[in-house]
Amino acid sequence: MFIAAALAALVLVVAPLATGSQTYTVLTNSMAPKYAPGTFLVVKPTSFASLRVGDIITYQIESGKPAVISHRIVSVGTTESGERVFTTKGDNNSLADAAPVHAQQVRGKLLYAVPYVGLVANKLGQTNRGALMPLAAVGLVGFGAFSMAQGVRGRKRVTKESGQAS
Repeated sequence: MFIAAALAALVLVVAPLATGSQTYTVLTNSMAPKYAPGTFLVVKPTSFASLRVGDIITYQIESGKPAVISHRIVSVGTTESGERVFTTKGDNNSLADAAPVHAQQVRGKLLYAVPYVGLVANKLGQTNRGALMPLAAVGLVGFGAFSMAQGVRGRKRVTKESGQAS
């Protein structure tokens, strides 16, 4: 049980904090089946210049607005002024997204994803999630320590009982 709690804390809390990543939850089927609704995404800020075709990025749907979407880069192009832009598409969508993605819209590149965990994260809400991450980490580590102490106590009890029976 301790190992599971420690692994959950590492994957869901510690790694995103340590890498400066942001967490999101897939809300639609646009990236299904691999990234179905409820998938927890960890998105790491990445330089725009290093992004390539095939990368999954999270970006603002409209520059300067909080709503984001996570789709795959399907082509790289340039505007008339020479600005580099991306064409993106959801894996489950038949058509590419209509508007090109500009550098200022990109929040980062998918670092890793965990299925179903986003359902719980959504219950916390996007605004509360960041504040609750340190508490979740402490809770998971505390639970793991408690479980480990219970296991040690149980082994001592078994050892004492075995010694008395001899």
